[in-house]
Parts: sequence; C-alpha cells; structure tokens
Amino acid sequence: MGKDVVKIGDKAPDFELQRLDGGFFRLYELLKKKNVVLYFYPKDSSTDCTKQACEFRDHYDTFQELETEIVCISYDKADAHKRFERMYRLPFTLLSDCDAQIRNLYGVPRKFGIMPGRSLYVIDKKGDVQYVFNSLSKPAEHVQQVLDVLYDINHDSVAQYA
Repeated sequence: MGKDVVKIGDKAPDFELQRLDGGFFRLYELLKKKNVVLYFYPKDSSTDCTKQACEFRDHYDTFQELETEIVCISYDKADAHKRFERMYRLPFTLLSDCDAQIRNLYGVPRKFGIMPGRSLYVIDKKGDVQYVFNSLSKPAEHVQQVLDVLYDINHDSVAQYA
C-alpha cells in the first residue's frame, strides 16, 4: 500500500488519469464545480461490479441534481471500460488505473491479500472526504447512504447562504 488509508475528514489526494476519449481527468479540476463520488472497484462486467455501476446509473439524475459527479476506477484497460460503459449505458467517468498508482494513493485495501478491494469516497467541492465505504459485499446497497451524505452536504451549503 502506498500511503495511509484515506479517511473521513482528510483532503482527498489529487490525481490525473487518462480518460477513455484520450483526454485527461484531474480530480481537483472537477471539484471546482462538483462534489465527487469516487469509487474503486475490482473488475468491469463482474456480477457485483455491474450491480454497483447500474445502481449508480439508475440514480444518476439525482446525483446530478445534487451537483455530484461519479468517477469509477479499476485495473481494467480502456477497451474493457468502453465495452462496460456501452453495454450498460453508463453516463459517468470510468478510469483505468492499471498500475494501481491511484488505488495505492488512496490506500484502498486488497481483500484476502490478492483481490482488489471495493472502496468509495464522497468528496465535497472543497476536497474534503465526507464519507468512506469499504466492502466487497452488497455493493449496490450503499447508494442510498451516499445520497444521504450528499443531501447533508448540499443542505449545509444552502444553510451557509440563508
């Protein structure tokens, strides 16, 4: 593992990865405009990863209303991501971290020492980590928890200007 595990209250580490369209994605550029749900998952098209991605897809409009973008990272190469994105009509960003550099930057744990872990971070526009979820089981069931955190973030933002 690269550094300590990123926790609630930490500043999210910035990173840059190539997007599927060949351009570059940089976390802090997006955070200037939106909150981010950043999740690391083991493998495109596997049963649980597909359930998780489709659950986020099905709630994508709600995430957009909450000024939040979803960014997904796995070891898969761009070609696998493109197939996954097309097959399940995924409207959000998929990024390849083939060398595990970003996974290590966030301290995403491996399960049983060999299997890539599944971790999720809710990051507000200031770059602060507001929520962390680590689990390989029941990946689709935490979407409502993530939405609840985002409702709180947006409520706090509105309250500051009231």
